Amino acid sequence: MKISISIVLFTYFLYYNKTIQKMLKGDFFMEDVKVERLSINYKTLEEFKRFKEYGIQELSMLDELQSNMIENDSESPFYGIYYGNSLVARMCLYRVDKKYDSYFEPPQDYLELWKLEVLYDYRGRKLGKQLVDYAKGFNIPIKTNPRVNSHGFWEKMGFQKVHYDVQRDLGENPLIWLPEGVKEHIEDKKQG
Repeated sequence: MKISISIVLFTYFLYYNKTIQKMLKGDFFMEDVKVERLSINYKTLEEFKRFKEYGIQELSMLDELQSNMIENDSESPFYGIYYGNSLVARMCLYRVDKKYDSYFEPPQDYLELWKLEVLYDYRGRKLGKQLVDYAKGFNIPIKTNPRVNSHGFWEKMGFQKVHYDVQRDLGENPLIWLPEGVKEHIEDKKQG
């Protein structure tokens, strides 16, 4: 009897210990998480206010959401991850038509990824990675303009710096992700 109680307690301890480790690493949280397109409505607007309250005003999507509400766009460019009923991570994805493509070879439609943000209490749980992986799932090139101190994250996600072009990049330092078969378009300055 003592042996079986010891085995049960030892097994429980191992399971409990692994669960705690997963929670601390963020893996436990990831099991029930999915990226979803956000609705354009006042509930989403209220959710976005939580992001602004964390002091990241330059990342606020309130203006974009309000203009989309006024324009009554049927397809939202906003994607997010909910934990329970709370939006804890979000990004904005715009599809850019190939006629405006000056980044990729051959020219093609691509995604512009904007304003990826994870609420402070939910960082370190791979939610940003999950949003980026969702965008990569469209299997077309992606361009983003990283925020200060975020280059390391984007490089881990497989993004690379573009060859800077003063006229095209206008003071930004974009990063791009290239799916298989796509190269960066590099302007030949010797022409013309």
